[in-house]
Amino acid sequence: MSDNILEIRNMKKHFNLGNGKILKAVDRFSINIKRGETFGLVGESGCGKSTAGRTIIRMYDATSGEVMFNGENVHKLQGNKLKEFRRNAAMVFQDPYASLNPRMTVGNIIAEGIDIHNLYTGKKRRDRVVELIQAVGLNEEHINRFPHEFSGGQRQRIGIARALAIEPQFIIADEPISALDVSIQAQVVNLFKKLQKDHGLTYLFIAHDLAMVKYISDRIGVMYLGNLVEVTTSTEMYANPLHPYTESLLSAIPIADPEIERTRERIILEGEVPSPLNPPSGCPFRTRCPKAMDKCALAMPEMKEVNPGHFVACHLY
Repeated sequence: MSDNILEIRNMKKHFNLGNGKILKAVDRFSINIKRGETFGLVGESGCGKSTAGRTIIRMYDATSGEVMFNGENVHKLQGNKLKEFRRNAAMVFQDPYASLNPRMTVGNIIAEGIDIHNLYTGKKRRDRVVELIQAVGLNEEHINRFPHEFSGGQRQRIGIARALAIEPQFIIADEPISALDVSIQAQVVNLFKKLQKDHGLTYLFIAHDLAMVKYISDRIGVMYLGNLVEVTTSTEMYANPLHPYTESLLSAIPIADPEIERTRERIILEGEVPSPLNPPSGCPFRTRCPKAMDKCALAMPEMKEVNPGHFVACHLY
């Protein structure tokens, strides 16, 4: 079996809005995710991170490209093969208020996947739900309550328990902490880390908080306007960012040392993010890039391995 649980080759997701308008939400997206690792995906709001996650897990059909999960193309699976994939890959959603059915008890929400895949019945089903709710730091008596009785952090834990119920190999966490109070965010991220260690999980962790992504991720991919612009380990990303966009993102993170913070240069990007309906020619970042050259307007830069394991799509390299 391959070291990679997921191999994505040139995945695209375009939405046809009618009148000849095509929204290129995800373009030229290629990554590998190794078994047992956490791959962080970062970028500004609207860059296509969530659309990429939903296309990988087949909530959306890909416009083109391949999504290989355990060696099989997700977008060609049918019947029992598709059902098996749906059991092996789960998603934790961004909004803990909108992602839980308000009319269902917490126990039934968590057991939904168990029932769909006929994993347990009767006492074993209840025991499994109790085990799951305790695994995410809640109590057995919470099972018969409804979502509105819980805080945002508790609801997100319920969403995580629901994802774990089908015993998946791979979980996409789509900005799972962005709607939570800062005091709760670290608890939920630490819960993700503990569950990964206990269950051997693989994560795609989507977020725009770079500091949190560094803390949880083994490798990080940076997205801009539907395109991946840089991929490397989290340590290397922070120590040696290569793409001008990554440099600007990292310059916005405050540093605890006041001496370093005082002398550090903040890279302020000019202009607005272009519309994915009408992206710039050549490099999508060129209209805001402080290092743009003439050829950036003419050709899209290819993703190149500049240092071992460090890939960047930029004409500077």
